[in-house]
Amino acid sequence: MKVITIGEMLVEVMRKDVDSPLDQPGEFVGPFPSGAPAIFIDAVAKLGSSSGIIGGIGDDEFGDCLRDRLERDGVDLAGVKVDEELSTGVAFVGYFSDGSRKFLYHMGNSAAGAISREDISRGYVEDADLLHINGSSLAMGEQMRQACYEGVKIAEEEGLDISFDPNLRTELLGVEKTREICNPILDSCDLIIPGADELKGITGSTSEEEAVSIALEKGVKLVAVKDGESGCRVYDGTQTFEAEAFDVEEVDPTGAGDAFSAAIDVGWLEGMELERLSKFANAVGALAVAEKGPMEGLADRGRVERMIEENGN
Repeated sequence: MKVITIGEMLVEVMRKDVDSPLDQPGEFVGPFPSGAPAIFIDAVAKLGSSSGIIGGIGDDEFGDCLRDRLERDGVDLAGVKVDEELSTGVAFVGYFSDGSRKFLYHMGNSAAGAISREDISRGYVEDADLLHINGSSLAMGEQMRQACYEGVKIAEEEGLDISFDPNLRTELLGVEKTREICNPILDSCDLIIPGADELKGITGSTSEEEAVSIALEKGVKLVAVKDGESGCRVYDGTQTFEAEAFDVEEVDPTGAGDAFSAAIDVGWLEGMELERLSKFANAVGALAVAEKGPMEGLADRGRVERMIEENGN
């Protein structure tokens, strides 16, 4: 497999209507397959790259929902543990007209966080070209965190590229603690794919330029900064390229950043130049927001290429 990841697998159940708070009776839709690492790896598979995930699901219908979707899209699930005692993780989501979202997680006693260091197989990791770690996985708890650290340790020893999306989740863990647990990954990664504020947060910087310099000095080879409607900025230490976002109607922003990260990693392994890489990632991220559900807007390679061509890129 070219790309693998380690982390939480869950389903989302979301409010049908905008501005419907989670503390009031109302309609929900779902379940939708989700979890940042699961969205990421499904996007990798949709883009035509071989992929696999190490994670946990329950022996239940929500677990079936996840497994069926990932298998259908071509993700290898040999590293997925099916727990007969714990249920599959769930997130309830509310959307609001100001663009904000509210997440209510049920994962503390679920199969989503039950992966440990012992579940990380050296053979599984060493067969890949790139390992991707997501900050939300580091925030799942000490057991999952140590599993991610073990994967990174093996990846370093075996010469894999390591990709990191900080994906700070203050709902799960404070920013200061998140910075502390992200640092071991930042010290080891080859690619970092943060939002602008995330990058400044984990480096302790006040400007994007300073934060990029710190990351590059640590040995990072590529910094791809996600900036939503403003597009992205990509740095490799010798050049910088800024790409405008594609104009699409946003239906559901969940998973767009994970889709963007998947495109960066796939393009990196294919040796794309910075200009091509940034436009490719922007197109994948833009298409991801056009459907309701974290994975529903993930596009195959042909659809992505058509979008780039149709927009004169």
